[in-house]
Amino acid sequence: MEQTKQLVDAIIKGVQEKKGTDITVINLSEIEGSICRYFVICQGNSPQQVEAIADEIEETARIDAQQKPVRVVGRENAVWVAMDYSDVMVHVFVPDAREYYDLEHLWSDAPMEMIPNLD
Repeated sequence: MEQTKQLVDAIIKGVQEKKGTDITVINLSEIEGSICRYFVICQGNSPQQVEAIADEIEETARIDAQQKPVRVVGRENAVWVAMDYSDVMVHVFVPDAREYYDLEHLWSDAPMEMIPNLD
C-alpha cells in the first residue's frame, strides 16, 4: 500500500508541476468490485495543457515512484487523457469534459480528498 501512496503523491506532484487544478483523489480501496484502489482526477485549461500534464505525470511517476502506466488513452485530442497504473487510474480533463462525465459523482460513496490548488 505504501508503494501505491507513493505513486499517488508522484501523480499529484506531476499535475501541480504543470499547473493542473482541482485535483480530487478518490479512495476506492474499500469499494467492492472497484477496478483500482485510487482515482486521481484533475484538469487543465486547454488540450495543450492536458497533454503537458499527462506527460509530466508520466515522467514524475517514473522518477519518484518507479512506475510506468500500463496504458494511456486520449492523447489524440487531449480533452480527456486516461492513464492506467493498475492500482491508480488518472483522468486529466479539460473543464467541459470533466463536468460532462462527472466521474466524482460515480464514486460518491468513496472517500474523496480535494487537493488545494497551488497559487
